[in-house]
Amino acid sequence: MANEKGPSAGGYYPPVGFHFKVEFQGIGNDNDVRFQSVGGLSVEYDTESIKEGGENRHEHKLPTRTKFADLSLKRGMLTDSAVIDWCKKALFDREFKPVQLIVTLMNSEHEALKCWKVNNAWPRKWAVSDLNANENSIVVETLDLSYSFFTID
Repeated sequence: MANEKGPSAGGYYPPVGFHFKVEFQGIGNDNDVRFQSVGGLSVEYDTESIKEGGENRHEHKLPTRTKFADLSLKRGMLTDSAVIDWCKKALFDREFKPVQLIVTLMNSEHEALKCWKVNNAWPRKWAVSDLNANENSIVVETLDLSYSFFTID
C-alpha cells in the first residue's frame, strides 16, 4: 500500500466532469446556467493534401485552418427560459443576436477550475425529446449552437 497516492500524499486526481455551469452573457437567470451535458468543446485542423511528383508511397498533409465543432447543450426542459426565448427569436423570427457564453468546470468548493469562453454563439437547432406515455422520464431539450471559436482560461 506504500505506492497509493491520495490527496494527503500529494497525489493528483483529475477533476470530475459533472460539476459545471454554462453562462450566457446577458441572457438568462439562475436556472439557465444548469445543463445536464455539454458536448462539442473541440477544435481541429482542416488539412490540405499535397502529392509530390514522382512520390507514390505517401502524400503530405499540411494544416490549413482550425475548425470548431458545434456545441450541444442538454437539460431538462424549462417552461420559463430567457435562453430558449433567445433561440426562438433566432429560429422562428430570424433575429440572430450572437452571444458569448462561458462553460465553467468547477471543483467541490464551487471554484472555477477551467473556463471555455465561446465567442459569437448562435442557435442552429433546438430539439425536444420524444413525448411518450409509456415512459416515466423528463422532457429533455437539446440546444445546438454554432460559434466562431473558443478560448480556454
